[in-house]
Amino acid sequence: MEENKILVIGHKNPDTDSICSAISYAALKRKITGSDSYEARRAGDLNPETSFVLDYFHVPLPELTEDVRPQVCDIEIRTIPGVDREMSLKNAWKRMKEENCVTLPVVTGNNHLSGLITVNDITKLNMDVFDHEMLSRAKTPYRNIIDALEGELVVGDAEGYFDHGKVLIAAANPDLMENYINEGDIVILGNRYESQLCAIEMDAGCLVVCLGAAVSQTIKKLATEKGCRIIVTDYDTLTVARVISQSVPVSYGMVSEDLLTFSTEDYVDEIRDTMARVRHRDFPVLEGSHYRGMISRRNLLGMKKKQVILVDHNERGQAVDGIASAEILEIIDHHRLGTIETISPVFFRNQPLGCTGTIIWQMYRENGVTPDPVIAGLMLSAIISDTLLFRSPTCTAVDREAASDLAGIAGIDMEDFARKMFAAGSSLHGKSPMQILKQDRKEFTVGGKNITVSQISSMNSGEFPELKAQVLPCMKEYLENSRLDMVFFLMTGILENSSDLICVGDGAEDLVKLAFEGRMEELPGDEGFRLPGVISRKKQVIPAITAGLEYIS
Repeated sequence: MEENKILVIGHKNPDTDSICSAISYAALKRKITGSDSYEARRAGDLNPETSFVLDYFHVPLPELTEDVRPQVCDIEIRTIPGVDREMSLKNAWKRMKEENCVTLPVVTGNNHLSGLITVNDITKLNMDVFDHEMLSRAKTPYRNIIDALEGELVVGDAEGYFDHGKVLIAAANPDLMENYINEGDIVILGNRYESQLCAIEMDAGCLVVCLGAAVSQTIKKLATEKGCRIIVTDYDTLTVARVISQSVPVSYGMVSEDLLTFSTEDYVDEIRDTMARVRHRDFPVLEGSHYRGMISRRNLLGMKKKQVILVDHNERGQAVDGIASAEILEIIDHHRLGTIETISPVFFRNQPLGCTGTIIWQMYRENGVTPDPVIAGLMLSAIISDTLLFRSPTCTAVDREAASDLAGIAGIDMEDFARKMFAAGSSLHGKSPMQILKQDRKEFTVGGKNITVSQISSMNSGEFPELKAQVLPCMKEYLENSRLDMVFFLMTGILENSSDLICVGDGAEDLVKLAFEGRMEELPGDEGFRLPGVISRKKQVIPAITAGLEYIS
């Protein structure tokens, strides 16, 4: 189980504010709590602008988290050590009692799962004591036999395997013994010299001498010459006959085919039905290809939800998948109130500022923490990006003041850095039209309509006509293959302080005309609309479309 990991994460299709705010806020939480549990994550791929920022400040890319539903790694995985495939049934049973379990994992030297041995498997094997050749078919190590009998090897080598022959009791006289002792057999007998001598001469592989009887030097010498092992045990003949089957290695009785295993990355809601349908007591868990531990149905009762802090949004449609199954601890945002619901009260901070990074900078100051130059640079980048270097109508005096403070800490010339950042972000080179459409997209539900608004910013608005021609067919395809009712694509010219807008969907064009009546210019053909002074999706486009939809409905 990931110990107390708290994920600080922004929205899908993350922008610079989403990523930089997540990294900066996680750093602040670590600083003020003294805990390393807070970790910045991302819910999607980065756009070129954000990639430029992280590269500029040499900040590692946050780990991708596409779903926050509880996983097997969030369950308490019982650490039952794997056993070697040559462990005897006797020792496997002993281990089960020590671990208070009914299933043991059998692993190889590199901790790869080889099979499973259960109490039922051991019971079945012990009921098959009439099978005289079971030990040889199982290729039983001689050290297992010595251990099971609590015996002493007085002749021969403890290494090696009993791999051919049968197990028998020499209860008859030597004349009859000659008829049923074969080469390699294990012969259980007492202290009768004649019986011991006969078994050796018939090429028995091993003698088990019961009741701790002494073995003469002559018998030892003959056994050595014939390659026959001799084990002396204090057990009587009946006990030896019953106990010797416990020396069989677990590999003989384990299940090794079609093993039902779970991965630490599996989602709990996907394995729950399997666990209910297959009535095993325990299920092995793998981490990659390595055995990690065991879980059972009762472990699901103590399952912990992933703990999450959301930054730069509070919309369920924009949140990482599985957010309804997570425990939301905090929300830090500067957008309108959305559709996120929580089970219990959370810390929620929402301010009408141009950037989430500005709010987080305020929280640094409130807690008396001075960020290092790198973190200051990240928060500055977020403000520059979200306010388009203070051109956006969402920008406030608080954003400007925060940017100035952060630029001083980071030692950055804002104008020069902004030009480089915008140039990197506005480059569409190498991207397909569909990638351009999806790289910065926000989805909303308003008045029963599902809409999405994509936005790109460019230092060169001269590329917009060609871009429209390329993206428009993708918008139509995207609309047909989704649950969306309308798709809008906003192209913002940073230098011109203006945007072009194209749209698809039933009633989309009429909605734009209504929403921006008197503030837009209708362009010819499929050129869409020009919106002078409109550069903010959050403050200018979404509210206007929302108002239009509410008026229509």
